[in-house]
Amino acid sequence: MPKFSLPLRLHLSLIIVVGTALLKYGAWLYLGIYGAIALFWATRLRAPVGNLSKLLGVELIFMAFLALPMGWEKASFLLVRSLVCLLVMNSFVLTLPSHSFGIALKSLPLPAAFKESLLLAGQYIEILVSEVQRMQRAAQLRGLGGATGWLRYASAAMIGSLYLRSLNRAERVYAAMLVRGYQGSFPLESSLKTSDYLVILATVAIAMGITIPSYLD
Repeated sequence: MPKFSLPLRLHLSLIIVVGTALLKYGAWLYLGIYGAIALFWATRLRAPVGNLSKLLGVELIFMAFLALPMGWEKASFLLVRSLVCLLVMNSFVLTLPSHSFGIALKSLPLPAAFKESLLLAGQYIEILVSEVQRMQRAAQLRGLGGATGWLRYASAAMIGSLYLRSLNRAERVYAAMLVRGYQGSFPLESSLKTSDYLVILATVAIAMGITIPSYLD
């Protein structure tokens, strides 16, 4: 199978997510079709199963707290639909090469300031995750291994320390960017080929062919 470029992978992922999100409530058949597409997409991108399952588990727990008060029947459809959307986007994010999100983001027809904000937010999240991993290793070296030990270590003081450490590191990264010539925009160019546009149009047509009939049945 041909290798998709980063901008094309981002566009296709967003089309699948938007099509799934716009499905009519209770359209289980069409949701199942999108679910099969999401599984194919995750397999096509070769997303790491272990990291993907852990990430989906944490996200679904959070979604369950929001959806279950709506009633089991409605919540079940919303949770499955959220699972499909998260499967697609998490597969894209987990298979994204390091520091290449900006390359894919540049191809979206969005305001430049908004794209720069998203890119900087993504960089801060990477810093935050890195600091969490460092603190977890520090907790293990202090004999607080395992899930129970980590929960004992996760106190209000630790959360405050994590914020200060990540903020301090983010400021150092920003200062280094300024030294290297950063002036409010990243010098990244990303364009789609003619063949990419054809693939996007075909995917849009398929998504419309699945989503629109869900309102007609």
